[in-house]
Amino acid sequence: MSTPNTDTNELSAVRDQDIQPFWQLFTTYGREQLPKFILGAVASILRMVMELIPTIVLSIAIDSLFFDTKPFGLPLVPPEWIPSTTGEQFFLVLGIMVVVYLLNSSLGWLNSYMWNSFAQHVQHSLRVDTYESVQRRGVPFFDDRQTGDIMSILNNDINQLEEFLTTHLNNLILITVRVGGMGVVMLLINWKLALIPVVTIPILGFISHKFVQSIGPKYRSVREAVGKLNNRLENNVSGITTVKAFATEPFERTRVADASAQYLDTQWDAISTRILYFPTMQAMTAAGYISVFGIGGWWVVTGTPPLSFFEGTTLTAGSLVLFLNYSQRFVYPMRRMGQIINGYQYARAAGERIFGLLNDDSNSETTTKSSVTNTVEGTISYENVSFSYETASDKSTEQVLKDVSFTVESGEYVGVVGRTGAGKSTLLKLLLRFYDPDSGAVRIDGTDVQDESLEMLRESIGYVSQEPYIFHGTVSENIAYGLPDADRSDIRAAAKAAGADSFLDDFQDGYDTMVGERGVKLSGGQRQRIALARALLHDRNILLLDETTSHVDNETEATIQRNLTSRTDGQTTFAIAHRLSTVRNADRILVMNDGKIVEQGTHEELLEAGELYSTLWQIQLGNTQPEDSSIGKADVSIQLP
Repeated sequence: MSTPNTDTNELSAVRDQDIQPFWQLFTTYGREQLPKFILGAVASILRMVMELIPTIVLSIAIDSLFFDTKPFGLPLVPPEWIPSTTGEQFFLVLGIMVVVYLLNSSLGWLNSYMWNSFAQHVQHSLRVDTYESVQRRGVPFFDDRQTGDIMSILNNDINQLEEFLTTHLNNLILITVRVGGMGVVMLLINWKLALIPVVTIPILGFISHKFVQSIGPKYRSVREAVGKLNNRLENNVSGITTVKAFATEPFERTRVADASAQYLDTQWDAISTRILYFPTMQAMTAAGYISVFGIGGWWVVTGTPPLSFFEGTTLTAGSLVLFLNYSQRFVYPMRRMGQIINGYQYARAAGERIFGLLNDDSNSETTTKSSVTNTVEGTISYENVSFSYETASDKSTEQVLKDVSFTVESGEYVGVVGRTGAGKSTLLKLLLRFYDPDSGAVRIDGTDVQDESLEMLRESIGYVSQEPYIFHGTVSENIAYGLPDADRSDIRAAAKAAGADSFLDDFQDGYDTMVGERGVKLSGGQRQRIALARALLHDRNILLLDETTSHVDNETEATIQRNLTSRTDGQTTFAIAHRLSTVRNADRILVMNDGKIVEQGTHEELLEAGELYSTLWQIQLGNTQPEDSSIGKADVSIQLP
């Protein structure tokens, strides 16, 4: 079978694609939420305008009410609306500030509500679509990728985009309006002095540009390191019983430490760049503030500008307070700008992975047309089918099926036996279209399965794998998986047919017993029987059983076989087995060896032929030892009914 991909950057090809994650995010997922985005943006802009007003009014009050150097007046307010007395003018200033701050708070709430609603709904839609994209992938996609990689995209990366939308993008608007507004006001009051703080803006922009160029690749490395660390932790936690059984805790600790160290190195590389950037930004904005204070303070105190460049303009105490207030408030927004760029780079790296996955349909399951109906009769034929697995590490191939041909009539019960690695499980997976053959055709009722609707195809087939997956939840929920409205009596009947009632009745909570993650509270045989009950409850036209009773005792298996005989009457059934007694009474037995069907017939016919099946049967009886070293006790069971 294929080897798992050792390259945990599961979307390394993304870098070669022209992906514009934010453009796709807004055009595809932000369109329905656009009114919220616009309303939130307008509220953000108006909120920043409100923040500019108190300082302007304060500067007017200082010059007009406190020092009486200028007549009292307010921009955009008609003179006839201005009170005539100083006291009334003071209360007007006070009232304006109260109203402005109340409006500022209200607009802040509206902005936060709309933007969070926008971000959360976009995040929800994106996560669902990304999961749907993952779900559409064929089985080979999951063969080559680890769970941690996929979980990193579905959870970490999408959360990173949500944080950017909720926080950083909103802050970008706030900072742009705040800094731009303050710059415009200062230029209108004294354009020469305003050049000092305003000229720092392009310098800060250049520093930010260099920061982006430097930090971008480092954040991509961080995201890859996160994926690798997630893979290691997910593998170890899922396999904790194996770790403990082999006493490999020190070994696994070392492996986790190595993965964590790689994450530490890449993260620290990014942090080192980031912590150099922020003080540089602060130093530049502080230099602008100190320059304004030195020049403006001297100017107001002496009444004379310190440099001839500033001659021809005036500066009052109130205007100086405004300049100092605005210049100081340049510092924090510009430091936040670095955080925004920081968040943008994280979000862009995450977006590239998300939309790289969404845009790539190369591993998606496809179908050309829908021809399967609910009236599947179950005649199955394999016509010269060959199949090879691709090894992800070096793209080499390993052929596991070679020119396989046979036909099974509707309602026939067929056993499939053979040595380990003979291709038995792969044979059934082609019927489900988990994989498609390299050559030849698999047909149901004469129609190639590649021409059939995948949904209808799989709704016609019940499948129990070698290691069935049990979901976290109750026994009843697992048996009725996919049938949430199933009647409890039907669930019990399916459990009885699968031989599960014998242990479920002993559970304190019976069918409502919680099974734990992956069914950890159940034995292997109990998991197999619950999975079999699940397949029987669905009552599909075709039933595929892959080592379904390998973990149960002989007595239980005999009971299950008797139940299946009546329960599956009329169903086309394939049963893979190493324990040959499992398929002894099959209508026909297919014997596989090295990817080929080397024998087929009934149990008695195959014994009489004296070939491979007969040899395996004698080994199970204990009457002979395997002559071929490739046939060992790992390949056959010695248990018989």
